Amino acid sequence: MTEGASTAAGRPAAVILAGGRSTRMGTPKASASLGGRSLLAHVTARLRPQVASIAVNLNAEPGIALPSDTTMIADTIPGFAGPLAGVLAAMRHVAKASPDASHVLTVPIDTPFFPATLAARLRNALTSAGEIAVAWSLGAMHPLFALWPIGLADDLDAWIRIDEKRRVRAFIARHPSVAVDFAPIATTAGPLDPFFNINTPQQLQEAEAWLAHIKDPAP
Repeated sequence: MTEGASTAAGRPAAVILAGGRSTRMGTPKASASLGGRSLLAHVTARLRPQVASIAVNLNAEPGIALPSDTTMIADTIPGFAGPLAGVLAAMRHVAKASPDASHVLTVPIDTPFFPATLAARLRNALTSAGEIAVAWSLGAMHPLFALWPIGLADDLDAWIRIDEKRRVRAFIARHPSVAVDFAPIATTAGPLDPFFNINTPQQLQEAEAWLAHIKDPAP
């Protein structure tokens, strides 16, 4: 871990990415109910023990009240420019809120089972201040689960404006990065990818089924 990679007590600031239109879900993902709690409640509960602060990237009303310990931030580039716009908003926010921080952690709103060791393992994998630490599982990259160097903000701003597809993986490929592999979650129904994400009502139903089988659910 490099000095300055974190904020208070060795923990990074985090931003939950919830700024998309949620067209496939048909309703704001933040307010979607899983096990009687909103996805936002699941994700914030999972994050709190791991991070110094939490902000939520939103570009429309979430449909529920935000937790009192979170801050709402909007994209700095208008027009729903995609998840990289949320990453950029996260960088700009933490640069102002925590000037000594070198990195910001991002997690998407639609992935409620992510590891309780996410922040620590990404942080410990860093070998330089300019490196991106990215989560992987089962041979797949999960590029929105990452620790991003705040110093990349200007480059990311330019990239969003010139890259027509605004590809997260393509942006990561432009910079030094380290992959951090996470094992499947043990459940009573077999292994579950900790980065199982929810984009549709059907996947929300699948998540409900998995929740009933997880031995150690989110707090």
